[in-house]
Parts: sequence; C-alpha cells; structure tokens
Amino acid sequence: MTTGSNHSGPARQTGLSAKASRAFTLLELLLVLIVVSAVLAITSPSLRGFFASRQTADAAMRIVALTQWAHSQAISNGQHCRLNTDGRAVWLTVQHGPDFVQADGENGRQYMLPEGASVRFVLQTADPTQTYVEFHPTGRSDQAVIEVIGRDGERFLVVCDAPTDPFRVLSPREAAGR
Repeated sequence: MTTGSNHSGPARQTGLSAKASRAFTLLELLLVLIVVSAVLAITSPSLRGFFASRQTADAAMRIVALTQWAHSQAISNGQHCRLNTDGRAVWLTVQHGPDFVQADGENGRQYMLPEGASVRFVLQTADPTQTYVEFHPTGRSDQAVIEVIGRDGERFLVVCDAPTDPFRVLSPREAAGR
C-alpha cells in the first residue's frame, strides 16, 4: 500500500499538458503575425491618403486662423491688413503709412503649404489683378473664396460670403456643390 500522491504517473503528464496547452506554439505566433501583416498591407494605402488629406485640412484651418487674426488686428489697430499668397505659401502684411510690411511675430512669417498642395484666391473685387484679401479697420473684408488643393486633388474652400462674415472652411464634400 502506498500513501501520498504518485507524481511519476499519468497525473504528472496531465499537469504538463495543461501547462503546454496554455502557451502558444511557434506556428500559432507565425499565423498571427501573417494575419496582422496582411491587414496592415491592405489598410496602409488608405491611411496614407487620410494623412495627406489631414495636412490639407490643417492648412485650410491655418488660413482661417490667419484671417481671424488679420480681422482683429485691422479693427484693434485701425490699420488695413492683407492675406497674401504666391500659390505655395500664405502670409500677412500690415499697412504702415502708404506701404504694407510683413506682420510682426508668428503670423507674419510665410506659412508654406504641405508638399504638393497649392492655394488660389478667387476674389470678388473690382480689380481683377488683386492677389490678396484685404481686411479693413471697419471690420469688413474682401469677399473671397480661398481654394486649398492637396497633392491628391482634395479641395478645401475657405470662404467669406459677405464683407462682414467671418471666413470658414468647407470640406471637400461641401465644396463639391460650389
């Protein structure tokens, strides 16, 4: 007659197989890695487009911020401000005497658009050669549509529908109707 438990028999093997069943085999780990790699390969092209579109949307929002600053500066300092572009960058100038000079600080520097993006002003002014949006000390501004086009062709519009309205961004879906 034996007393105590027998560790050399089937009970010990059952304990080992229980521990082994809780661990992953190399084959299972490889299978999971293959599935994750396939999912990433399928989704990565759409994510790349998402990030490019976000850069264009951020550029449009930056332009709105510049228009808001120009509007408030024109009113508070009693001087004309202009939002200028060369198609690849936008910047603000402020009237000092008869001349317009680059605005001081962060808002005066040239803001470059993302790689491959462009900006175009469509102004509703009497002068067809005008290449800037003007903000007046009275709180009025030029009516304008500022078109920001990303490298993948997405189109955001920064619009001011009336001289006393603030500028706002229209998404590509909203811009499609214009």
